[in-house]
Amino acid sequence: MEALQHASTFLSKHSSLFVIAIALATLAFPALMHWVNIRLFTDPLGNGFSWQSLIIGAIMFTMGLTLSKKDFQVLAQRPFDICIGAIAQYGIMPFSAFLVCKLLNLPDALALGLILVGCCPGGVSSNIMSYLCHGDVAFSVGMTTVSTLLAPFMTPLLVSFLASGASIEISPLPMFLSIIETVILPVALGFAINYRFDGNPTYEQIRSCMPGVAVVGLACVVGGVTSSQGSTFFTSGLVVFAAVLIHNGVGYLLGYLAGIATHMNVPKRRTLSIEVGMQNAGLATNLATSTAQFAALPQAAVICAVSCVWHSISGTLLAGWFAHRDEKRGIASASELVGREAAEQAA
Repeated sequence: MEALQHASTFLSKHSSLFVIAIALATLAFPALMHWVNIRLFTDPLGNGFSWQSLIIGAIMFTMGLTLSKKDFQVLAQRPFDICIGAIAQYGIMPFSAFLVCKLLNLPDALALGLILVGCCPGGVSSNIMSYLCHGDVAFSVGMTTVSTLLAPFMTPLLVSFLASGASIEISPLPMFLSIIETVILPVALGFAINYRFDGNPTYEQIRSCMPGVAVVGLACVVGGVTSSQGSTFFTSGLVVFAAVLIHNGVGYLLGYLAGIATHMNVPKRRTLSIEVGMQNAGLATNLATSTAQFAALPQAAVICAVSCVWHSISGTLLAGWFAHRDEKRGIASASELVGREAAEQAA
């Protein structure tokens, strides 16, 4: 168990390198991760349920295991922060995706994919990034929780609204059902187990390994995406990479500025930046590849796939940059960062 805990810590600290390694290995040997995309069954609405769907569910299950009654109490005690976070999440990313699509004149398929990424909730790995960069972890978990719980409603509605001009009709119901299956139910199950066994020494040891499981799951999703779409990465054109980089960068920047505008301290600003900029692009990819109505525009999955890989890398790079700045200033924790900020303002 101790070895697994060390492995989990190592993977959490080097998640981007691990994800990049899996992506590169899959680019060289696509069959390596082909199993991730194997369809297991199809639901009544025509949505495909693959190993990728199960892995997304497993990642969300690990998130549920981190949630306790105390976290929901924190949400109740900090409604302003969480409200600002939810507005930023579902305001900045969906509409910036729409504007990037117009700016770059993206074709319908690519525009739909980028809008889908923008309308998804925050990524689970953002909690890890917030921890690594001395952000406000409770705020991060709260934001991810709320955006995830809102996702079955907000994601289908926003995609339907913003992609209304696409060449296919977007129905909210299939996306709603898919998000319930792969996100809400696993989170609820994880929370129920955590509620039942919280404080049990054996359970606590097992739970401490879950960040590593989430990183491995994320790497598998990226590997599956690379296996199915990797050949299109270099033929889809620079416009795809430009759209993903601009959209992601705008999310980080406007998220941080929203924190400044609402007078949040530095750890909260960093958390808001990462939570807004890092989308659950794995969920977007799963929706684009498994939801029946997206089958008419398979290129939508390409831009989701590129986002899935890039968000994982950029989030780690941004968190590392924040942490490196703190290290140069002799700051080792979020509380020290808050204290230094208060001292500088008083001076």
